[in-house]
Amino acid sequence: MGSATTQALAATTSALTAAPGVDLGVARELFAAVRTLAGSSQLSGALSDASAPAEARRKVVSSVFGGYSAGTVAVLDAAVAQRWSSADDLISGIEEAGVRAAAIAEPQVDLEAELFSVARTIAANPELELALGSRLGDSAAKGALVENLLNGRAAEATTIVVSSLVQIPRERRVRSMLSRALRVVADQRGRAVATVFAAADLTDEQSSRLQSTLAARYGTEVSLNVVVDPAVVGGVRIEIGDDVIDATVSSRLGDLRQRLAG
Repeated sequence: MGSATTQALAATTSALTAAPGVDLGVARELFAAVRTLAGSSQLSGALSDASAPAEARRKVVSSVFGGYSAGTVAVLDAAVAQRWSSADDLISGIEEAGVRAAAIAEPQVDLEAELFSVARTIAANPELELALGSRLGDSAAKGALVENLLNGRAAEATTIVVSSLVQIPRERRVRSMLSRALRVVADQRGRAVATVFAAADLTDEQSSRLQSTLAARYGTEVSLNVVVDPAVVGGVRIEIGDDVIDATVSSRLGDLRQRLAG
């Protein structure tokens, strides 16, 4: 990510935080704007053209998206006024704002856990992953498929995020999009996400102790997503950000075998 995009993303996030009435309607509209921009290279190029005056770009937003709510237009105005490294970065920035809006709209929902659960379900069903990730499938049909699958099984915020993302893959894998969305939600809520691989589910006491240890180490609240993997044998493997903490029995056995072989 270029420095221009990093600054633009921060400004867009600040505008979302300050925007009036951020609800699920705003999230839907931001994702709809992403679909519009992704479907028109001419429009996305015009709105990300740093050589054009910011006011001119805002006028385009007013012309194309003027029917949206005040909160959505405020975020879009802020986004197009920034300098982005590319048109694709602008689209990604507005998409991220949509994910953050969903997190803001339903703070009581454990959105990280639900997104993680959806990602695991997709990973365990190759046919579903193929159907959602195929370049040939109809985008609206993919969104409708997700809505049907999650109806009554996940919160509305989760359904909006997942169904919107699968409609605008932009050369990304479904699981990759969901992982990024999960990290964005965690960041919006001021915490990090740790994926824990263990041979069996952690007890409440183990989870609490691990969360406390990781929070002390990283200086922030940590949300745990546990993956049960019998191959771990014992101990845990933790992935948090770019860090990997491997304290599994299988890892120690592997190291022992290597030393014996060497």
